[in-house]
Amino acid sequence: MVQMMKGAVKREEVPLDQTWNLSDLYDSTEAWEREMEAVQTDLSNVTRYRGRVVADATTLLACLKDKDALTERVARVMTYASLKQSEDGTNPENQANSTRVGGMLAKFSASTSFLQSEILLMDEDKIKTFIGEEPELIDFQKTLLDILETKPHKLSPEAEEVLSAFSEVHNAPYMIYQRSLISDMTFSSFTTDDGKTYPLSFNSFPNYEGSANTELRRKAYDSYIETLKKYKHTYAATYATEVKKQVVEAKLRNYDSVTDMLLHDQQVTKEMYNNQLDTIQRDLAPHMRRYAKLKQRVLGLEKMHFCDLKAPLDPDFNPEITYEEASKLILESLEVMGPEYMEIMEEGLNNRWVDLADNVGKGSGAFCSSPYGVHPYILMTWSDSMRNAYTLAHELGHAGHFRLAGRYQRISNTRPSRYFVEAPSTMNEMLLSQHILSKPNDERMRRWVILQSLGTYYHNFVTHILEGELQRRIYELADKGTPITANVLCEQKTDLLTDFWGDSVELDEGAGLTWMRQPHYYMGLYPYTYSAGLTASTAAAKKIEKEGKPAVDAWLSALKAGGTLKPQELMQLAGVDMTTSEPIKEAVAYVGSLVDELEKSFT
Repeated sequence: MVQMMKGAVKREEVPLDQTWNLSDLYDSTEAWEREMEAVQTDLSNVTRYRGRVVADATTLLACLKDKDALTERVARVMTYASLKQSEDGTNPENQANSTRVGGMLAKFSASTSFLQSEILLMDEDKIKTFIGEEPELIDFQKTLLDILETKPHKLSPEAEEVLSAFSEVHNAPYMIYQRSLISDMTFSSFTTDDGKTYPLSFNSFPNYEGSANTELRRKAYDSYIETLKKYKHTYAATYATEVKKQVVEAKLRNYDSVTDMLLHDQQVTKEMYNNQLDTIQRDLAPHMRRYAKLKQRVLGLEKMHFCDLKAPLDPDFNPEITYEEASKLILESLEVMGPEYMEIMEEGLNNRWVDLADNVGKGSGAFCSSPYGVHPYILMTWSDSMRNAYTLAHELGHAGHFRLAGRYQRISNTRPSRYFVEAPSTMNEMLLSQHILSKPNDERMRRWVILQSLGTYYHNFVTHILEGELQRRIYELADKGTPITANVLCEQKTDLLTDFWGDSVELDEGAGLTWMRQPHYYMGLYPYTYSAGLTASTAAAKKIEKEGKPAVDAWLSALKAGGTLKPQELMQLAGVDMTTSEPIKEAVAYVGSLVDELEKSFT
């Protein structure tokens, strides 16, 4: 049984069973060092094809296979350094190795950029001819056709190589943001009226944000915002650099806008993108305003402040659950997915794929990293809360997806568009809720699950969709040449929050600073895709509940397809049609029904 340590400790003090097993990647840091040197030496396995990539079908196939083999090794080197940095970002060796990997990736990218330039010399007919001559090339058909789609936006081979050589510099805004957040930003402790002093950190703030104690919640928020304010101009400059980089690249590549460039990479139409942002903001706002008013009434608040939005509605009921109990519950909820999927889940829960510890320097939040040819790794901080069970189920959804994609596809075909990537994770949350609600529960437990489900929709349909709306506005301003400053970011964020919440929530200066809290702004048009994934999983989960195995099989087919289909086609394979706004409206209506049930529960 996992005995969790209370309070943040040094990484070396964490019990082994609370950590992920990085020896599945490399036996030691020394072995990793040797491989990092080796992959750079072995770049010649790919660069030897320079000037003859498309000479004939046999050469093209050999080149693509060798590129895949080297990419797998590079990804493993990168993953090891990234996971070490995530488990303890204060460790100087981890910081240094993370920087070294950045240099290696830049070299790899620059050295292999000629492949795309030479493939662009082909046309679709030539690709079909080559596939006829070398049938194995069918595995690379989508990769090749995707490259051809970029032809109108490609620069000269020399320019592409120069840009690739600067990839480490191009990634600097995100690196600087993360490094500052983990290593430099410190928050002042605060004192409540009873004289008790509380420590505050970036990672601990969400706990205070979800506190039932209004004084504690609001004073933590005030202290938190005071620190953010000190960094706002630096972080705005960092983010503005990221945006400017994208604006320049979009113009160089002859796109109409930054948004067009980023959506092209996701293989998503502007109509699908705007549909997601517009429909949710318009149709969800009335339900969320009711939800805010309900919270204000139940919590007895004179005014509903922005920092009160995550206050618990039933604070005295917080089901506790151990990691072992949560693992059992999750496995029960996912049995409908069949034996192959279940085998992956059991392996992940029992074989140290998950890092549970709370140690100094550990990255905040939760994520799943899935190096091809090894197994996924999950980072989270376990605190014996039922909410942790949902986080674990979510990340296991990513793990199951990429384990299946890796099993059935080549490395170059495993990654689908970001538009789909959050669907498998939120599907697991939906199935967990369905399972708990199907068991005999008292009304309070049922209400807790509804609140948890609402939390998932809040995270994806409110937090992330409003991040997406800020991105839409900032990119439009940047394309027009408007300087992106802290004032612009705060004004735009406050304005869109006002549009969404109306008079149901009192906004303050801190509300406008929430753009500083999320790394997603450095990941292209990532935030809105959370809502697309949840839209798809909402529709698919209902189909599974109604139809059983046929719907499960369709869903698993989409997971196994990896990146071999465009996102719209993947959604359709899973049984969801995202060409219309109907699935979005149905998902929003479902959220409305959850709010309806809550209102009745608190009558």
